[in-house]
Amino acid sequence: MTAATHPVTDFQDSALRERCPALAHITAVIVTFNSAHCAEALGAQLRGWPHVTIVDNGSADGTPECMRAVLPQAQIIALPQNMGFGVANNRGFQAATTPYCLMINPDCAVQSDDAQALFETAQQWPDAAIVVPQLVGSDGRLQVNYGWVRDWWSSKGPAAEGVTCVGNACGAAMLLRMDQAPAEGWFDERFFLYYEDEDMCLRLLQAGKPVIVQPAVRVAHSNRGSVRGPRPLRVEYGRGYHHARSKVLFTAKHQGPQAAAAHRLQSLAGALALLALRIVAPSPKHVSRLWGRIRGLWGAPTHY
Repeated sequence: MTAATHPVTDFQDSALRERCPALAHITAVIVTFNSAHCAEALGAQLRGWPHVTIVDNGSADGTPECMRAVLPQAQIIALPQNMGFGVANNRGFQAATTPYCLMINPDCAVQSDDAQALFETAQQWPDAAIVVPQLVGSDGRLQVNYGWVRDWWSSKGPAAEGVTCVGNACGAAMLLRMDQAPAEGWFDERFFLYYEDEDMCLRLLQAGKPVIVQPAVRVAHSNRGSVRGPRPLRVEYGRGYHHARSKVLFTAKHQGPQAAAAHRLQSLAGALALLALRIVAPSPKHVSRLWGRIRGLWGAPTHY
């Protein structure tokens, strides 16, 4: 692992310091993987923020150099290979010296005022371990990026209208209070991609540490816009593979090996049937993702 540090001990922008003093207490942590196309937008959003950490998961498109060019104040942690979303975020948290970290996906547009509002919500609810905003898609529709614990109650209704305690929330944008980490740490590093945020939220809930949604803070999220590359079908394969595998692992961890084995068998049967339909009406994108799902299910561990 290599790291290039550009320390900033105070705001360079006095107007920003006056408008958003919370930024002195927050480290923005952004995990990247072939995310050079997001650099310009991130540079505009985070310009002047005193604490920014970029953790790159072995990108092949020059992402660290692009991020360094637009965010010269940032600490860049370049991992030698893709070690997974949870591992990379944990490395960013470990490098932070502030009491809060704000996880931001490269495809999320978090403004300084958003960070200030999330911080103020955290101050109003000092027991909360995490505060998340309301995500909004590129089409302007609200993304219900939170819910209650799966298999307890699954909300299909409208988005939250006020500050709400939830059972799980999407990790695309999260303000984490560093002294409220669960006993096992923030992210379980056995989850390479997907379900690591749901696992973390469930462990916090079991420990009596609330996860709160602040719907007054709205953050634009271009879903699946963080990663690009010369082989898009390989990206789709990876999404299918890791989503399926992580779901089995999540089930094994929280419901036991029998439930995990049953889920694996049922999902594998469904995926194989769907693959037959996709062969009749082929779509390269969906076939790649589905084949990845089948491979992920086939080799997924049913014991945690």
